[in-house]
Amino acid sequence: MNRESLLLKTGGQFLVQPIGSQKFFSREQFSDEHREIDQMVREFAQEHIYPNVHKVDKHNKEVMLELMKEMADLGLFGVDVPEKYGGMDLDKITSAIVIENILRGGSASVGVTASVQTSIGSMGIVWFGTDEQKEKYLPGLVAGDTIAAYALTEPFAGSDATSCKTTAMLTEDGKYYILNGEKCFISNGTWADIFTVLVQVDGDKFSGILVEKGTPGFEIGAEEKKMGMKGSSTVSLNFTDCKVPAENLLYEVGKGSAIAFNALNIGRFKLAASCLGGMKVCIEETIRYTKERKQFGQAIANFDAIKKKIADMTIRTYACDSMIYRTIGHIQDVINDLDPNADDYYIQMGNAMEKYAVEASMTKVYGSETSSFVIDNGLQCFGGYGFIEEYPMARAYRDDRINSIWEGTNEINRMIITSFLMKKALMDEVDIRGTLDKIDEFLNDPQALFSMDTLQDEARAIEAGKRLTLLVFNEAICEYGQDLKHQQQLGELLADTFTLMYTAEATVCRVNNITSGNGRSNIPTLIAKVNTTEATQEIMIKLQTAIRHLFPSGTTAGLAQKIEKLESAMNLDTDTISLKQEIAHFMVKQTAYPF
Repeated sequence: MNRESLLLKTGGQFLVQPIGSQKFFSREQFSDEHREIDQMVREFAQEHIYPNVHKVDKHNKEVMLELMKEMADLGLFGVDVPEKYGGMDLDKITSAIVIENILRGGSASVGVTASVQTSIGSMGIVWFGTDEQKEKYLPGLVAGDTIAAYALTEPFAGSDATSCKTTAMLTEDGKYYILNGEKCFISNGTWADIFTVLVQVDGDKFSGILVEKGTPGFEIGAEEKKMGMKGSSTVSLNFTDCKVPAENLLYEVGKGSAIAFNALNIGRFKLAASCLGGMKVCIEETIRYTKERKQFGQAIANFDAIKKKIADMTIRTYACDSMIYRTIGHIQDVINDLDPNADDYYIQMGNAMEKYAVEASMTKVYGSETSSFVIDNGLQCFGGYGFIEEYPMARAYRDDRINSIWEGTNEINRMIITSFLMKKALMDEVDIRGTLDKIDEFLNDPQALFSMDTLQDEARAIEAGKRLTLLVFNEAICEYGQDLKHQQQLGELLADTFTLMYTAEATVCRVNNITSGNGRSNIPTLIAKVNTTEATQEIMIKLQTAIRHLFPSGTTAGLAQKIEKLESAMNLDTDTISLKQEIAHFMVKQTAYPF
């Protein structure tokens, strides 16, 4: 593969590549196999998980483990595992489909338990395990006979993962590692049989090691009393002179970062996919309730304020769906270029996740915060009943709050987005300078730089937004250099603009592909129009805040002129009120989320 191709298949290229020029994936491109799995898992969730949500929420271990076993029997735990070890070795698109649809059962507790099992709990073994480790553990994980957990967080090492204090000292005979330390907030902890534990070998070499339940010196703490996710298991772990066989070392000494961060990358997009499934359930529950609930002689679904909420929930969910599957498509495209016969194929697959670490973090931030938005608005539509535990929204509201915290807080993920893009820019992996040199060319003839069959005004606005963001980003790098990573408020503003543009572009590209292909319902087109209008408005507000910080005495005349022209190109003359009314009218007529 030549250098040009490599650059195209790495994160951040959306900033400098014309809209529609990158290979794009959305759920409309699902294969027949994808669609079969999509339907199968959704039906399972509705028929098996949904009737048990209240039992699960009471921390019924038997019910949870039975559901886990049933999912395993369907093959859902083997999607990412090689066939040699009992898995199906399917693509990452299927992984997202599975976890999204498990959440259609209405239980986030079941979702997180299954997600830990299939991502952070087992993928380290899949990617970096020895043949012996894979043979020993993966068949049981696939069959659901073995439950997995992942132990990274410590009382004084959460977001700063590599600063963990748990030690692993090799015995003089080289046969064992002696572990000492404490882990906290470990999902699946009570039920797990095998733990991927991140440690400091010899006190300073960040590494991974596999620890089995029942190992002498290894104690599992009591269940944490949580605000939400009450059906899941969350505990602390204690290691006191815990003697673990040396052959349980995962990968190599000092390679813990590859294990930790690549597992988190897959965990992040799976979390976003699970949030997506929850959003769709919330929309369906909200529509059903608002059609049944009568006030002032009519269903509250007829009220314009309620219509706005339903439309907003739908628009953001559709946009989230678009950016999640766009990201997974990029990752899968990189994996498809690997040689499956290579000895280090699965190590390469694990490392491939890092290429789109920026986008994975974007999906996590946008997915979790969109989920909060959707559930909050859904609860508001339920009114007082939304606050009652008998109804679904109270549980959803409690369960959702953790999503912006785990898999790296959203603050940390915003730092990752900006700092990683800065690194790519400084290494010329993302050609910021080349794009900025052509701003005048864009302003003179914006349509000449991209080709879109539909939504051309929206595409132009997004392209203008990219250039304005890159302009401000470049000024921030010039002002602070590497110290930009310490300017967290500025970094968060930039991360948000990157994410909003990436999501808006994904939505427009998805709709362009739909309308160009078969002329489906115009509702997705309306969604893309509203989403782009509101996203570009929000981008301008955030960038103006950044500009005032970078130029407290005002910008130069030349820079001010470019900013003004780009903002003018970003302004869209869209009647969002009328479009939201139309979107809501369509959604209220549906019995299920239709996209």
